[in-house]
Amino acid sequence: MAGVALRKLPRDRRCRAGRAVGRFACASRVLLLARRPMEVSMSPVIDGSAVDKVLREAVEAGAVPHVAAIAADRDGIIYEGGAGVRIVGESGDPVSTSTQFRIMSMTKMVCTAAALQQVERGELEMEAPVDIYCPEFADVRVLEGFDGDHPKLRPAGSRATVRQLMTHTTGLGYWFWNADLVRFEKVTGLPNVVPGSAEAFKAPMVADPGTQFVYGINTDWLGKVVEAAAGKTLDVVIKEGITGPLGMGDTMFRLDAARLDNCVTVHVKGEDGSWTSAGELLNQEPDWWAGGHGLYSTPRDFIRFERALLRGGELDGERILTQETVDAAFRNQIGDLDFPAEIPTADPAITDTLRVGPGFKWGYGLLLNTQDIPGRRRAWTGAWAGLFNTHFFVDRTTGVCASIYTNSLPFITEHEAWKLYGDFETALYASLRA
Repeated sequence: MAGVALRKLPRDRRCRAGRAVGRFACASRVLLLARRPMEVSMSPVIDGSAVDKVLREAVEAGAVPHVAAIAADRDGIIYEGGAGVRIVGESGDPVSTSTQFRIMSMTKMVCTAAALQQVERGELEMEAPVDIYCPEFADVRVLEGFDGDHPKLRPAGSRATVRQLMTHTTGLGYWFWNADLVRFEKVTGLPNVVPGSAEAFKAPMVADPGTQFVYGINTDWLGKVVEAAAGKTLDVVIKEGITGPLGMGDTMFRLDAARLDNCVTVHVKGEDGSWTSAGELLNQEPDWWAGGHGLYSTPRDFIRFERALLRGGELDGERILTQETVDAAFRNQIGDLDFPAEIPTADPAITDTLRVGPGFKWGYGLLLNTQDIPGRRRAWTGAWAGLFNTHFFVDRTTGVCASIYTNSLPFITEHEAWKLYGDFETALYASLRA
């Protein structure tokens, strides 16, 4: 969707294949991996039949158009499965863990890891003001409200730092979880970050730096900081420092023709409740490579990054971060501030309300639960998600990491995609205990 804001998506498109996805049984563990050699695992493969059932039933019920999921421990993959087709009504290709997905904000942890690599090498200063690396950041103002249709803007109370970009405490937000930013974009015509226009960096803060946790375009700015520190574009920095060393050849900002043919499209529901493809929603020629949402990947590729975090920054002899840096990423980095227990939607076509509940913090690029979740992840698991309904977590206490993928909107619908996340995790942990 080059140059078009996501909220403009049509909501009345029809699914030409009805419930055809229900014909496809869940593919588990070793199925449909022709595009990539099988990864050798020294780990015991779990009985994933309960997980298979969760995925299959979610597709059959219409909760999601398709889904793939994967889990691993320190030594290798222990579960992989998929259900549904790549493009409902257009493609009969079954979805698998080798299918390409837009991972959206799961990109954030990859970009954050690239920044942390620069910190380790002494190329980037965490406490430095952002405008040292990106002078244009000095022009970012705080939105206080509106005088009619005129935004009321003022200078920020302090200079935001690189650390605050990593921890979403600069005051920069996203429109879909902030009604003032929705109104700001409407009255000014300023685009959000998804269409790929550099004009999006003129968006204001909605709080002073250091005063609130506000989830937003911080990591897009962090990507620009990384580029300034490296003297290279973000795609090159990430390939040289992360995806290359980890053997993640299917993780990139722009797909080639073969990978496009293996990629799902983003799906939306029509008025009749059936899924239909909305096509490609990301600008293939953006003004910048988006550190906040720009990557495509496969479940099999991204699990390698998750395993590197699980193993303290190393995988297959390649170290991307020190153990000390990884430990810091999994610690509370926002002090007395809290990740909000609930973030109401400001754009229901794009996302539901986020309902994580109390007791969450933020590390570097990771949401952290401070208490064990019964039957699921242990305390201080690091996790995050992507706007088109992808989700990953790394539970260092249990010694497992996992991710689940669909490409659909709205994000985190309470009784559909959000429920599927929880059902997948519950079934996975039950299988680990079996």
